[in-house]
Amino acid sequence: MDRVLNYFMTAPPLPAFGWMLLENFALFVVALVLGEIIIRLFVDRRVTPAPPALSAREVILAALTVLMNTVVTLEGWWLWRHGYIVVRRDIGWRTLLDIVVLLMAMDFAMYVSHRVAHWGPVFRILHSTHHLYDHPRPLNLFVLHPGEVLGFSSLYLVVLFFYSASLLAIVIYFTLNLIFGTLGHVGVEPFPKSWARSRILRQIGTSTFHAEHHMRRQYNFCFYTLLWDRLFRTLDPQYQQHFESAAAVKRR
Repeated sequence: MDRVLNYFMTAPPLPAFGWMLLENFALFVVALVLGEIIIRLFVDRRVTPAPPALSAREVILAALTVLMNTVVTLEGWWLWRHGYIVVRRDIGWRTLLDIVVLLMAMDFAMYVSHRVAHWGPVFRILHSTHHLYDHPRPLNLFVLHPGEVLGFSSLYLVVLFFYSASLLAIVIYFTLNLIFGTLGHVGVEPFPKSWARSRILRQIGTSTFHAEHHMRRQYNFCFYTLLWDRLFRTLDPQYQQHFESAAAVKRR
């Protein structure tokens, strides 16, 4: 990890951008492959109808999202090189704290911004693009208005500006972020019914949780947990019933 940081500390902008574009494209491919594997493994546990035929517009918007994510990554690189963002190199007990802080801070930040995105004018201009595809496929994780991509992705930079996390914690956080984002757009429920009976596990966002948001837009604004939706009373009152119903289906 030290070698990676040392390289990017002195790398010229163009090669750095190339590596960042390659990284974001790789994450894009991983999300699609992971999502398709989950769908095939849990095809009998559908929580949304199967999506319609893939459109050219979805592909173009997804490609733009990869590009916009790369632009935000480049912004973060510039802020880090100039000392506005500090990335620690240590590996130890604090890494776990960093992961928790990043997850909870981003969960709250995205909850607030997601609710703002559903406010009339903002929704019509930006967020409505994502909701054109309410019978999601893994690709739809990336089907967003370019302006919304810049807004949501920049939240990471704000959190990292105020909180110095280790590189390992950042990598683990972004891995979890990709997994949660993919799960929210597979349209099937891979988690077992028993999760609903656990005080801890039932607070974790599931495929059903985000799928419900696509079907009932006034509910379920969190990304990783259900905590803020429970606190602010925006959790779909039928969520647990829908989750248990989907998760109870026996796999073939």
